[in-house]
Amino acid sequence: MELTGKKIVNLVHRDFEDLELWYPVYRLREAGAIVHIVGERQAERYVGKHGVPAAADVSFDDVIAGHYDALLVPGGWAPDRLRRFESVLKLVRHFHENEKPIGQICHAGWVLASACILKGYTVTSTPGIKDDLINAGANWVDESAVTDRHIVSAQRPPDLPNYLLQLIQVIQQYSREKITS
Repeated sequence: MELTGKKIVNLVHRDFEDLELWYPVYRLREAGAIVHIVGERQAERYVGKHGVPAAADVSFDDVIAGHYDALLVPGGWAPDRLRRFESVLKLVRHFHENEKPIGQICHAGWVLASACILKGYTVTSTPGIKDDLINAGANWVDESAVTDRHIVSAQRPPDLPNYLLQLIQVIQQYSREKITS
């Protein structure tokens, strides 16, 4: 499998966009990755915008960033909540500082903006937060999905297939670079 043994954090909070959380979880698991859903409290049940639940495997405070290969942030309204937790921002900064893959879709860019990691990166998002990302120092483009170094971003649920193709490529590239270092 293309991602066998890779461990991935997928952040969650209430009112996440259901497809933007679950499509990547299933696709990455199909590829052999271990995906942990990480929320404010372990075992807490969060409900998406369309009523699909997700339970946290691990809490923000208990997740050990160094044990993971990539980080995902789904969209919906959850990012506005996620960016309020210092432990989430520290997690995002850890992945960024170690140039580990970070995936973000739709409103998820808010979390990266609050972590102050977007300066000089080309990203996309839902157009509704375009100004927020530009003000955070990003170069915003109106494209389905964009990869800039270790950050992969996408606009909306219809962009999930393109987003996951690019994300899987970045995770594989990171893994190859890690082996040769």
